[in-house]
Amino acid sequence: MTTYHPTGVVPEDDETTKAGRRRGKRQKSLPHGQAQPTAPKKEKKPRVVRPRTAGWRGWTGYGAGSVGYVEAAPEWRGTTVQVCGLWPFAAGSGTPAVGVPLGRSLTGGGTLCCDPISWFQRAKLILNPSEFVLGKPGLGKSTIVRRQALGLAGYGVNPVVFGDLKPDYADLIRALGGQVITLGRGRGFLNVLDPGESRAAAARLPEAARRSLLADAHGRRLNAVASLITVLRGNPPADREETILNTALKLLDERFDGVPVLGDLLAVIQEAPEALRSVALDRGDLSRYREITENLESSLIGLLGDGRLGEMFSQPTSEPMRRDSPVCFDVSAIDDGESSLQAAALLACWSYGFGAISVAQALADAGLEPRRNYFVILDELWRVLRAGRGLVDRVDALTRLNRQRGVGMAMITHTMSDLLALPTEEDRMKAKGFVERAGMVITGGLPAAEMPQLNSVVPMTSAEQRMIEDWSTPPSWDSTRGEEAPPPGLGNFMVKVGGRPGIPVHVDLTPAELDVNNTNRRWGNV
Repeated sequence: MTTYHPTGVVPEDDETTKAGRRRGKRQKSLPHGQAQPTAPKKEKKPRVVRPRTAGWRGWTGYGAGSVGYVEAAPEWRGTTVQVCGLWPFAAGSGTPAVGVPLGRSLTGGGTLCCDPISWFQRAKLILNPSEFVLGKPGLGKSTIVRRQALGLAGYGVNPVVFGDLKPDYADLIRALGGQVITLGRGRGFLNVLDPGESRAAAARLPEAARRSLLADAHGRRLNAVASLITVLRGNPPADREETILNTALKLLDERFDGVPVLGDLLAVIQEAPEALRSVALDRGDLSRYREITENLESSLIGLLGDGRLGEMFSQPTSEPMRRDSPVCFDVSAIDDGESSLQAAALLACWSYGFGAISVAQALADAGLEPRRNYFVILDELWRVLRAGRGLVDRVDALTRLNRQRGVGMAMITHTMSDLLALPTEEDRMKAKGFVERAGMVITGGLPAAEMPQLNSVVPMTSAEQRMIEDWSTPPSWDSTRGEEAPPPGLGNFMVKVGGRPGIPVHVDLTPAELDVNNTNRRWGNV
């Protein structure tokens, strides 16, 4: 027998040599006929038979039931008084325990407590008391914000909803003993020139604080009128028109005794006083002044009931806002087909509401009223942003200084595409800044197409993105009942703070919350 070797053919006719090679030992050459010496055999030790035990995943082997995934043990939280018998057996928590209890973490099972005010004020986890909530319709965006509003009310924070379109929050505010202001065609009026209690509060303040509060009220009214004109036209007023409006408002405050309305502002412009003609640059020609102010007069007439926005802004405010209780502006009477009126109503509610909060904070700074904090809910943000070019600046001016005002804020929309579908690149970048400036971002189920846009603002891992995409999966048909099953992602949310790992959480409603969270009330028992 021969073996082929890289250096040639080597004969192998010695069985002893082959046995030694199999043992990995080099054979020594011996005289012909002499056998290789054999090693003495080792004595075998008796085999120790140990009893079979289960591993940490269970019994191994065929049919034994070993598991490939070990489910996390259930966790409970409580004070040392509540769980005194279990006190020695404690474990560190993986989720923050400061704030409103939202639900259980989907990864560790621990309770997640989360709201923008508690995480900013007490836990020091975020630098800005605001949150941006994203998610497809029907997955519970309003529900998680209602949970936070309810919990913050228990902490002494007043939730205020500046424009409830469905309504999603009116029942909750009523249950908390708050104020629900109804607006709509023939249902209520909101005067954007109403300074609220600014003048009465300013009379109680020192000189410097008085000037600051009155200047703030003047700026809000000017911004509100310009915003309504933007919604009506689809474009913002020109610089000269805003200057005319600014001067006309100052003249109106000097001449008018009481609270003016838009009709009074129009009358001042039509009177053509010298101060207005000067800023209009009519060059001493009255006909030129009429030509310059013609479009402005036409827009104001359209806001007095003769335009598509109706008469909701033409009359005195039907119900002033209270500062010491939860408040909801219910604009659900406005039909979804009237998108311009909806956007105008939201902007007017925001301006009026933030004005009332400024009065409360000015009085608290002077020691004339107790300090109050507010949780402001701005739902359906996309409706305002799409109503006209330049409205992003108006919203940005209203929402930028929430930390200095002692106000927590929740801004809600469906997808990032709502913010990036604006006509100009400048507006898109400003709208994107709403998400970037938010202290935390809470996302429900979103389609895969949204992930690149969201990831450019809030860094997410691939596992987090897959989880959010899975939550947007459509529900399966329940053939046993002949109806659609609940969506897989119903009540699931991802809480992200900057570049930190996201916290997936599931929100379950308590029996006390079921009635105030019924957004399908008009469908009977649905």
